[in-house]
Amino acid sequence: MEFLQLNELILSKYDDHYTKLKVIFERTIELIETHHPDEIAIEAPFFGKNVQSMLKLGRAQGVAMAAGLSRQIPITEYEPKKIKMAITGNGNASKEQVAKMLQQLLGLKELPKNLDSTDGLAAAVCHFFNSGRTTGTKSYSGWDAFVKQNEDRVKK
Repeated sequence: MEFLQLNELILSKYDDHYTKLKVIFERTIELIETHHPDEIAIEAPFFGKNVQSMLKLGRAQGVAMAAGLSRQIPITEYEPKKIKMAITGNGNASKEQVAKMLQQLLGLKELPKNLDSTDGLAAAVCHFFNSGRTTGTKSYSGWDAFVKQNEDRVKK
């Protein structure tokens, strides 16, 4: 079931931060116009030690959110721990653990070299699990809850 192709946006080739923001906005609009999403899920900003990195990340998230909002698409933010919990059952899971679980859940043949590119996919899967659409009206707080409510669907 290889229906998913990870598409990583490489911004290191641009020197100007404003150009990078423009590229993020334009690519987000392209994705919206191609795939027509009903909703957007993103990872909420987290507080790190490097203020400049936080500022750049906030701006990047802001332009991506603006692209979605310009098309009237609702946006939901999830804390990093909530995303990790939904995917792996462990809010302190490593990027590698999250990526491996996504690989299993989605039947991906291989993982991307840069595991940062799986963050958006993890947010989307978390949102899907929390939307209750996986089996009708159920909502899951994490992988353990999903397994308990779907024992017939999970291989042991």
